[in-house]
Amino acid sequence: MAFFFKKPRNASPPHGRTGVLLLNLGTPDDTGYFAVRRYLSEFLSDRRVIESPPLIWQPILQGIILTKRPFASGANYARIWDREENASPLRVYTQRQAEKLALRLESDGVPVEWGMRYGQPSVAQGVESLMDKGCDRIISIPLYPQYSATTTATANDHLFRALMKLRRQPSVLTMPSFPDHPLFVRALEQSVRKTLEGLSFKPQAIVASFHGLPKTCVEKGDSYQEECQRTIVALRKALGFSDEQMPLTFQSRFGPLEWIQPYTAPYVTALPKQGVTKIAVIMPGFMSDCIETLDEIGNELREEFMHAGGEEFAMIPCLNDTDEAIDLLEGLSRSALKGFQFS
Repeated sequence: MAFFFKKPRNASPPHGRTGVLLLNLGTPDDTGYFAVRRYLSEFLSDRRVIESPPLIWQPILQGIILTKRPFASGANYARIWDREENASPLRVYTQRQAEKLALRLESDGVPVEWGMRYGQPSVAQGVESLMDKGCDRIISIPLYPQYSATTTATANDHLFRALMKLRRQPSVLTMPSFPDHPLFVRALEQSVRKTLEGLSFKPQAIVASFHGLPKTCVEKGDSYQEECQRTIVALRKALGFSDEQMPLTFQSRFGPLEWIQPYTAPYVTALPKQGVTKIAVIMPGFMSDCIETLDEIGNELREEFMHAGGEEFAMIPCLNDTDEAIDLLEGLSRSALKGFQFS
């Protein structure tokens, strides 16, 4: 009598390989109320994002916030939704980044997968897919140029939670942030120059807008603000810009806490009274365009600036799936691959 046993999914791979896993924030599956509510509930329940005690925060979150906010957020997502792909731009660009990076690394036998901290595809699915391809070593690249506990750290946390469930874990190398990596700065520089060449006007200033962070996070030791400054110092130098030509600001405030300043919207809407009526905005804290760039900056901030007396407003795209973005990801991957080389 023969017995057949199903091979467990996390059994030893047939041979050792190294794979790359790109990690990004995440997105709702669609713009409907319940999809947005599920996403916001997972996102805003993360203790790395909201540090308030759950006994205090969860009744507020599950009550008034998740009752009303999904309607507004869903409408905002609908304004920037990729109808052709039926997905958010963040999901579309992250997938394309993974696919294009995979082509760059194909000849080296290095597969590439991607996963989202919140939503689908999950980080665990990305790990599982790489292991199914024979990977016993994984290079994890959180797609956040500047480190924060609310982004890079929580992505790593989620990866390690997935590993905790495996009988046989792959070896993992997590890549650090890259705020002034030469390939990142070069990619930003090229994005600025290409955008400016295509404009019908010359901006009087290029405002750099990074995602904000509660001031208390920095006071507790988060290096995010300092790394944002490193990015802008390097980009200004590459472009030959002064502080006045490329000011640093922070967007996306949420809740009653004081956040790091200056705040993007008040700064930008004050410019016309200072005689600055033609501007461009760049968002170097985001690898891919998303709701915070396309809607918060591209729609809301544009409207506020024009209403305040502005005349011209341009948005410099994020790196997305440009050749320069893939150059950066390839450079980070190849650098990490050396960490898995054995003499």
